[in-house]
Amino acid sequence: MTTGPRPLLADDIPQLLALGQEAFGAFPAGYTLPGPADYPAPGRHTWGTFDGDRLVAKVVRREYDSWFHGTQVPTNGIAGVAVSAEHRGAGLLDDLMAAVLDEGKRERGEAISTLFATAPGIYRRYGFELVTSYDTVEITTSRLAAVKPPESTTTRRATADDFGAVRRVYKTWASAQNGPLTRAGASFPADADEFIGSFTGVTLALAGDDVVGYASWNRGSGYGDTSTFEVADLVTLTGDATRALWRMIATFASVTGRVHLSTSGRDSARLALPFAGWQVVESEPYMLRIHDVPGAFTGLRLASPGVAVDGLAFGVEGDLLDTMNGHWSLSVDGGVSTCAAGPVGGPTFAPRGLSLLYAGAASCADLRMAGLLSGVQDRDRVWDSLFGGRQVHVRDYF
Repeated sequence: MTTGPRPLLADDIPQLLALGQEAFGAFPAGYTLPGPADYPAPGRHTWGTFDGDRLVAKVVRREYDSWFHGTQVPTNGIAGVAVSAEHRGAGLLDDLMAAVLDEGKRERGEAISTLFATAPGIYRRYGFELVTSYDTVEITTSRLAAVKPPESTTTRRATADDFGAVRRVYKTWASAQNGPLTRAGASFPADADEFIGSFTGVTLALAGDDVVGYASWNRGSGYGDTSTFEVADLVTLTGDATRALWRMIATFASVTGRVHLSTSGRDSARLALPFAGWQVVESEPYMLRIHDVPGAFTGLRLASPGVAVDGLAFGVEGDLLDTMNGHWSLSVDGGVSTCAAGPVGGPTFAPRGLSLLYAGAASCADLRMAGLLSGVQDRDRVWDSLFGGRQVHVRDYF
């Protein structure tokens, strides 16, 4: 008979590691196994279910915040989901997911949850839906020499003293999108030397003395056509900065045959390339669930300050975990939203449909054609205007 779920303790580490290896394979060479002294890691909470004394299922909760609609939204990052082979299909994740999501809401007000899914169908029953993906794209290094030279932007190598400027550029970019993590808080150590030291180099793009972009990169091993130059981040605030950093990367053409860039969605960095060669070689699907409807839909910057929306009614039906179900009312005053329980009326969203709307990843018309939105249609254009207009991006894998 299974028991739990409960938070896992330091005494559970051996079983925790064993179940992780069963699900995801052997740990990579050089991986440092956690010990009692450093468990749990900051911002990480692990829950498990037992069959007698044996750990048979686990879920990890990561403490994050994400940018959505100009607002930092407390986010429950789900990771490390594993169920033993003999217990799969028994519904053990139902109680585990409910416990982990409830803990996040209770402790940090985590109104939404995200995860990278190897099997999206498992998570759709909980209201998660695919909103974007974390991709690795490949570009032939020599082709980057064709990028138009920047008009005035220069580049230089970053030092630890530039860490604040790098964070400012990332925040400016990320706050204009839907989905990127804020890279602040317990899960992101704020140590400048550690950041700089984790890459072969971090190159800045400068307009005068102002940092307007950066690329963090690793040279990789070997040289020649089979060698890969890896770009972890290419974040820019101007087209000139984008071109300057592409041109810097192009200087490695004599020793690396290809560039791998970590990216997502419709990356504006691609707009500077005069060729179509942008091949996705790896893709990690990213899913979103709304856990607390009033919490997720309050405080968003959904319109210009002069736009007002009063009492936009909607309902949600079909949430297995029963935290979204109900009737709600959304208002916008001064461009900022509030949401609370409301009267019956308006359209009805399936949980997955609400996730897609929130991310700006689908229009009401698309949701209706997918069977994720039903009922009155008279205010569909209002919903689209409020939640559209931002790109969906993610730049961190967890």
